[in-house]
Amino acid sequence: MSEKKIPSGFIYFFGAFGGILFGYDIGVMTGALPFLQSDWNLNDAAVVGWITSSLMLGAIAGGALAGQLSDKLGRRKMVLLSAVLFMIGSVLAGLSPHDAVGYLIGTRVLLGLAVGAASALVPAYMSEMAPAALRGRLSGINQVMIVSGMLISYVMDFLLKGLPEHIAWRLMLSLAAVPALILFLGVLRLPESPRFLVKLGKIDEARQVLSWIRKPEEVDDELTSIQEMAEVESEASKNTTWGSLLEGRYRKLVIAGIGVAAFQQFQGANAIFYYIPLIVEKATGQAASDALMWPIIQGIILVAGSLLFLVIAEKFNRRTLLMVGGTVMGLSFIFPALINSFMDAHPMMIVVFLCIYVAFYAVTWAPLTWVLVGELFPLAIRGRGSGLASSFNWIGSFAVGLLFPIMTASMPQEAVFAIFGVICLLGVAFIRFAVPETRGRSLEEIEVLGAGESPAEVSGKPVTNR
Repeated sequence: MSEKKIPSGFIYFFGAFGGILFGYDIGVMTGALPFLQSDWNLNDAAVVGWITSSLMLGAIAGGALAGQLSDKLGRRKMVLLSAVLFMIGSVLAGLSPHDAVGYLIGTRVLLGLAVGAASALVPAYMSEMAPAALRGRLSGINQVMIVSGMLISYVMDFLLKGLPEHIAWRLMLSLAAVPALILFLGVLRLPESPRFLVKLGKIDEARQVLSWIRKPEEVDDELTSIQEMAEVESEASKNTTWGSLLEGRYRKLVIAGIGVAAFQQFQGANAIFYYIPLIVEKATGQAASDALMWPIIQGIILVAGSLLFLVIAEKFNRRTLLMVGGTVMGLSFIFPALINSFMDAHPMMIVVFLCIYVAFYAVTWAPLTWVLVGELFPLAIRGRGSGLASSFNWIGSFAVGLLFPIMTASMPQEAVFAIFGVICLLGVAFIRFAVPETRGRSLEEIEVLGAGESPAEVSGKPVTNR
């Protein structure tokens, strides 16, 4: 490892930069899809769903594999590999032959491997690098990166919409290689996480990394704490398997982490982000290719909400934010169906409520899901746990991406969103009864609490501000 000090800001920025890739490829299909549909004359809702959701299909495997491999190879090497896969997949997608639906789906599965890996690795890396008092805020940078990537893709889609349709969507997809290259070059200078270095027995390197991101008086105490927990987990991890995730000392935290990740997607957010031009088209009759300003509006709301989260991240408990956000999100989905059952409302009413949903999602569930995924899993199973949580998140995203166009083809949009609204409220109940409070606690403290006490007991205790 180089003796030259790496600024902590550089580490945190590029540690979270993988979110740009995640966000760009989530967002880019929103604008590319109308042009692709026109170019290839795609009228089958199932085919549209498969092209859109194939990315998430690859991400399901990518998240699980990256989590397991990162426990052996390290977070940094896996992020570099993800960046390379992303560059290759982006270029191949842009080179899709005409009407080659299977080819395009295959390249998006490859992209999904990279996106899924990044979604699993970034939260784990950021949580292991960040001090407990700032972990929510710094992990929230990942969400800022994700939504910034989405906004960039929406803007690029809007700028490129004047090109011939067969060129426009290909260029939209191929440009994802640019942030992947930036990520690769940035991560080349990043250190490995100190907790992973301790796990490998590289104590001096871990101390050096901590000296870059902690105050001098904090380094020895944190290193000692990491070593003590690593010794306990090293003995336990010798027999760690996938089945270990369900062992009694881990079970509550694993259920909490996976449940939060799954609910985030089954709540239906990506139905908006993937299909907002088609939603507007169905509501107003305006052509989807002419409605590309709406994704930009959604992107601006997402970025603003994510920045607001950075301000309030350590001022409110995680559970409080999730329950408030989930309640408003659920009602934002349910109200349009209720209103339309009593009166003939303006077609754009549903879009207004979707904006309210996006605003609260951006400040609560969007960033906090990945904060909790980075916090809840003990060291011995952190790679597997975060990878599995990421996979469940992508399973939800895959299901929403695949089923939404099929559902809206067979029932009113308001009814579809009302179903998602009910899922949002179920997510609130899950947070209330199954998720412990983690704000202000070290990762080692969270592990001890999760092993020995119920979520209700944990949430009832005062939270420290360390």
